[in-house]
Amino acid sequence: MSDDPRPEFDLVLVGATGFVGRLTARHLAEHAPAGLRVALAGRSVDRLVSVRSSLPGSASIWPVITVDTLDVAAVTELAGRTAVVASTVGPYLRYGLPLVEACAAAGTHYADLTGETLFVRRSIDAAHESARASGARIVHSCGFDSIPSDLGVGLTAAQAAADGAGELTGAVLHVRSLRGGVSGGTIDSLRQQLIESAQDPTARRLAGDERALVDDVSGQRYGSSDDRGGWPVGRDERGTWQAPFVMGGYNGQIVHRSNALADWPYGREFTYREVIDTGRGPVGAVTAGAITVGLGALMAGMANTTTRSLLDRVLPAPGQGPDERRRKSGRFRVEVRADTVSGARYRTTIAADHDPGYDGTAVMLGESALALAQGSELGRAGVVTPMVALGSCLPQRLRDRGFTVATERLDD
Repeated sequence: MSDDPRPEFDLVLVGATGFVGRLTARHLAEHAPAGLRVALAGRSVDRLVSVRSSLPGSASIWPVITVDTLDVAAVTELAGRTAVVASTVGPYLRYGLPLVEACAAAGTHYADLTGETLFVRRSIDAAHESARASGARIVHSCGFDSIPSDLGVGLTAAQAAADGAGELTGAVLHVRSLRGGVSGGTIDSLRQQLIESAQDPTARRLAGDERALVDDVSGQRYGSSDDRGGWPVGRDERGTWQAPFVMGGYNGQIVHRSNALADWPYGREFTYREVIDTGRGPVGAVTAGAITVGLGALMAGMANTTTRSLLDRVLPAPGQGPDERRRKSGRFRVEVRADTVSGARYRTTIAADHDPGYDGTAVMLGESALALAQGSELGRAGVVTPMVALGSCLPQRLRDRGFTVATERLDD
């Protein structure tokens, strides 16, 4: 019997055989520090061995573990064998909660890629208190949803506070540049949440409530807020046309949870929304209108049984994604612009030359998991957010991987 008090593994990647899972496995293989004990997990040993054989260096002999995330006994055993779990197994609403509950009970840190309000709300209700008691950090949304949004606002507020500029009154995330594909897993997650929302009015209201993930000290959620701004096309003070960003509603929920968990450093009246800048003039107006109509049609189509079956024929399926050549042309640049109570204005830019939904997300999840595994500068335990758990260390880790993460005060 070993006298080593540590678990068998430092990090287990669950869902390593999926498209983003494979990209995350490669990132870990290339950047995990020497001696970190990593294992790959999934349902098929043959597929796991195939993924492992494609990895460089010592990663080609990483252990593989077969696990079904709906098997409570299996995920309980897995959580007891590792310090950190990173999961790419979605839709999380269908497959995620047993693994979250097992990690929370075992004191095992956890990171995932969910963008599903209903799943995160259920995770909070089921696991927040047990995770706080065990010391586990359950960190949802560690990919393009919602690290740029969450870190962008958190770093902006921190700089404003350091400058003595006071709390934020509001922030807007501007998508300045975005080139890349939408993963089949993201589409499937959206599909599952829309299906449940269509069948359950309570779920539908929750998904549309920007404060849905915020609790007060007694565990009661705050009322809904209208600061998402709806879906209309609009223009800013510079005449730039804007359309709503498809994940803005969910990202806003994560940002508001960060604010609440950190004891309101952004202010209790803080507002937040996300837009895509489409340019000035008639072309910008037409582009913003087309994006808005297209998003509305997609949501309506996926919520309807008949049209959903038609869309399923053309939208990417789970596990599918673009080839390496197409992914290499991907990039993103977002800017969080914020006002403060003192009148000072700030901008935080987060950008990378990566396809945001694939390679970029793999870097963000991989670095989040490595930060949890290395265990320094971690925030509070519980069902938390990237900013709350990793805001003191993740920005520099991303810079070290070629990301731009920079905050500046704007001229008056």
